[in-house]
Amino acid sequence: MPLPALVVVTDGSLTGGRPLPEVVAAAVDGGARAVLLREKHLPRPERRALAAGLSTLLRPVGGILLVASDPAIPSDGVHLASGDAVPDPPPPRWGRSCHMAADVVAAAAQGCHYATLSPVFITTSKPGYGPPLGPPALAGHPLPVWALGGVDDANAGACLRAGAAGVAVMGFVMRAADPAAATAALCAA
Repeated sequence: MPLPALVVVTDGSLTGGRPLPEVVAAAVDGGARAVLLREKHLPRPERRALAAGLSTLLRPVGGILLVASDPAIPSDGVHLASGDAVPDPPPPRWGRSCHMAADVVAAAAQGCHYATLSPVFITTSKPGYGPPLGPPALAGHPLPVWALGGVDDANAGACLRAGAAGVAVMGFVMRAADPAAATAALCAA
């Protein structure tokens, strides 16, 4: 099953004190069908429990749960950081965080199924990965690329028109007063 055009990326530190499962449930109500569980600071047992809960939210809508950097946590796929080694054997579905075109080429050569490319726009969620690449950087890759970094409902469409297979969004959904409405706006864009 391919990834949908929108992947919601979690960050519990951005939810304004709301429980992360509550924010994700609202995003699912708004149309999210893929969630990337980050929360790498949590001990594995806590991440495993959180992943199980998010899978329960996604299952009724045919959604996909990706887990960042840990193939030992049951999920529908693993999303590796740019420096993570490819597990042996590789997961049935896996992607990689990339920050330049050469990273995407290398990920494709490793057998990666998709990549996120960031930052496409200025982002406050995860600064420090270089200047914004802009939508033109999303075209011409050897595997499907999801735009990440500063993506919102106003610029998501530009990412798709530029050649992205989809968008991966963290801050716009995690910080939203109404995550369901923010997700619906992204889906419409």
